[in-house]
Amino acid sequence: MPVFLDTRATDFETAFAALLGAKREDSPDVDAVVAGIIADVRARGDAAVVELTEKFDRMRLTADKLAFSGAEIDEIVARVAPEDRAALELAAERIRAYHVRQMPEDAEWTDPDGATLGWRWSPVSAAGLYVPGGLASYPSSLLMNAVPAKVAGVERLAVAVPTPDGQVNPLVLLAAKLSGVDEVYRIGGAQAIAALAYGTQTIAPVDKITGPGNAYVAVAKRRVFGKVGIDMIAGPSEILVIADADNDPDWIALDLLSQAEHDESAQSILITDDAAFGRAVAAAVDRRLETLERRAIAGASWRDFGAIINVRDLGEAADLSNRIAPEHLELCVADPHALSRKTVHAGAIFLGPYTPEAVGDYVGGPNHVLPTARSARFSSGLSVMDFLKRTTLAQMTPAALAAIGPAAERLANSESLEAHGLSVRARLDRLNG
Repeated sequence: MPVFLDTRATDFETAFAALLGAKREDSPDVDAVVAGIIADVRARGDAAVVELTEKFDRMRLTADKLAFSGAEIDEIVARVAPEDRAALELAAERIRAYHVRQMPEDAEWTDPDGATLGWRWSPVSAAGLYVPGGLASYPSSLLMNAVPAKVAGVERLAVAVPTPDGQVNPLVLLAAKLSGVDEVYRIGGAQAIAALAYGTQTIAPVDKITGPGNAYVAVAKRRVFGKVGIDMIAGPSEILVIADADNDPDWIALDLLSQAEHDESAQSILITDDAAFGRAVAAAVDRRLETLERRAIAGASWRDFGAIINVRDLGEAADLSNRIAPEHLELCVADPHALSRKTVHAGAIFLGPYTPEAVGDYVGGPNHVLPTARSARFSSGLSVMDFLKRTTLAQMTPAALAAIGPAAERLANSESLEAHGLSVRARLDRLNG
């Protein structure tokens, strides 16, 4: 059974704090293992990647077979059913259209002192995308990572997708083609992250690595950060639904289960201002769990980490939502737009009863790579901005330097940085000469 909380209860704050602080994943102590893998790949390159791929994915490769050839990709993609291709093409089109609008503009202006200032945006030169592999891999995740990268203008896009026992999802390779991916490597785990970060004899290094993975991948991304950029360290999926009584309990139950079925450590929470509706949703979840294909996973998630919170009003619901800072937030209320203006901490917000989070995972348009574990308080979901960098521009005219240079000299001297001050003074003396 999920936890039932009520803000009217005297012990609510204690129980709510326990809910927020619950440890939702048992991360094994993999850091030492990952450190060894990274060091091995750095030292031996392709040879290490080949050996580790055989060890972990039961795939015996040679260096020249680490990447899928164009012919192999075409042959595998040809297996995709026309209906699946059409759905994936629609998803790619909508994701691309949304992310095109995120592209920022360069700027330049002259300030009152005559200095020309501004900034310009440019893409990283090369990015590496990690996609969990096998037949259970997710082509939608590849689209969500690759499309923004190409929209941003990334010239070289390399994908690592493990193929355990030789199994590959044809839809993943089709997603790579639709996204404009340049290279697809059939490798995974920490060794793939190390290869992308440091390069091997076959795999050229990249500038940024994005994409989800298991604990080994997450630790590897954390370890290579600084050598390359990374997007985020993703935790288990989570959804918060704020719903009033004017909803179908079964719809809300399915929305909660849509995240619970991801992982036994996922978390699904309902906040409602109607206690009877909350009980109806709980009953609907129980009914659905009787037949759901992934009921063992979803049931464990709902039992161990699920919650139904009864509140006095929707304003109180918004306050709790901001404290939770959920990855996904559904607002199934009469005026979702008004409530959305009060829910400022969320990775993605889904407005109204006809906008289930599941649509956002595939064809909504916004990115589904989102901050978890309350990090929506200070971070954002993946976007074109993750593949861009901003360079500032400044040009002083003689008059501008004469106007502001003395202040720079003064501040440099106050910090005992003599050469800083002298570099400005030398120019001011020329102007005054």
